[in-house]
Amino acid sequence: MHEYEVRRGHQENIEPEKLRAHMKEAFGNVEERDGKFASSIGALKEIVAWQCKKNVLCIDTKMDATVGNDVARDTIKAYNTFLARATGLTSKERGKRMQKKAKEGKL
Repeated sequence: MHEYEVRRGHQENIEPEKLRAHMKEAFGNVEERDGKFASSIGALKEIVAWQCKKNVLCIDTKMDATVGNDVARDTIKAYNTFLARATGLTSKERGKRMQKKAKEGKL
């Protein structure tokens, strides 16, 4: 499971209805299970997303490592697009925040 911080002012993006809309836009299909939203696309056999804290998005994924490079590239692009919309942070900004947390020993 991964936890992603949400940019200040973007907390409403991870509320249930908006989170569902972002997932549908990025992955096409979404179903709700126990207050969590699940989907799949390309190399992601399953992606489950939910708001675990006020400003934290939790995501659990199951990957298929046997897909081709084109499918993997498209999957990564869709995943990063979804995270950017939901968290308000680009992949570069998310990486910097993770590095900062790792240096502080908070991971």
